[in-house]
Amino acid sequence: MIFRRALLRELVYNCLAVSMVLITITLSTLLIRLLGDAARGKLALDAVLAFLGFGLLGFMPVLLSLALFITVMMTVSRAYRDSEMVVWFSAGQGLLSWIRPILYFALPVVFAIAALNLAVIPWALQKKDLYQGMLNSRDDMSAISPGMFIESRNADRVYFVESLSQLGTRVKNVFMQSLDNHQLGIVVAREGFHTELPNGERYLVLENGRRYEGVPGRADYKTVEFGRYWVRIEPTHIVERSTFEPKVLSTSKLMQDPTPANTAELIWRWSFPISAAVLALLAIPLSFVNPRAGRSFKLILALLIYVIYNNLLGISQAWVAQQKISPLAGMWAVHLLMAGVLVWMFYQRISMRTWWRRRR
Repeated sequence: MIFRRALLRELVYNCLAVSMVLITITLSTLLIRLLGDAARGKLALDAVLAFLGFGLLGFMPVLLSLALFITVMMTVSRAYRDSEMVVWFSAGQGLLSWIRPILYFALPVVFAIAALNLAVIPWALQKKDLYQGMLNSRDDMSAISPGMFIESRNADRVYFVESLSQLGTRVKNVFMQSLDNHQLGIVVAREGFHTELPNGERYLVLENGRRYEGVPGRADYKTVEFGRYWVRIEPTHIVERSTFEPKVLSTSKLMQDPTPANTAELIWRWSFPISAAVLALLAIPLSFVNPRAGRSFKLILALLIYVIYNNLLGISQAWVAQQKISPLAGMWAVHLLMAGVLVWMFYQRISMRTWWRRRR
């Protein structure tokens, strides 16, 4: 009981620390990429946080699986480095005695990964597609942000506004560039607002400005001063998607329509929790550290095994989708291979310890 309590407490603390580090790194990377898209006008500023949440949710199975693997390796390797393993071995706790508390700790994480992969992430991807469709259906005025150049959806106009009024209903110091029949038109105005007519048509109304029109490269530009200038805003329509990619479909729909692509996606969703459990157990023999020797090789080997395992899962999924292998082989071949590696590593570690004890 003392052994299990001490081990579980250290596992929980290490897992929380590793998860926070991985989530922070992932959030920082996603945020930088999304802010770059927003700065280039590819993404609305008010959608950055929503897409940040969707992106983090999509990475959570990978992060939890990696955090679980690193946590077990950190905990067991620390016990080897501090010679704590000698104490536990002397107390009758062999290497196989670590399997039960490790599984007791890992299974809730594995169930969380399964819930994310099988239910939460497909639902989130559907919501992300709907939200993306809503963003695409917004008119050009909705995407305008002060201090940013925004290109229209038809790529025929560029807008820039310096600031908004206090109520947010009017824009100030407006710049608009348009290209129509090789005629370049530039409009600058002191203020502007958008309005909707009774027939449903929407217009951008610019006040107190000038319009310059001409052919680029020629000096015969026309200049017109205006008190009020009306620009029609083209209506947009929401395009509803009738079909979804397999990764967006719910698990029940994948099972109801077992096409090769759907079967491959279903195998991929189940593979993550299974691989997380196998990796958690594989970390026990991988964590062996000789206190008088370096541990760099073990860390490199553990990272290599993790990468190879995930790449093999991706290859098997692709082969199932291409009908190169059967779904049964795609589901279990890689896991059985890694389970064989797991049994072999446990056998090697236990045999080495038994041989060393006999020699002494």
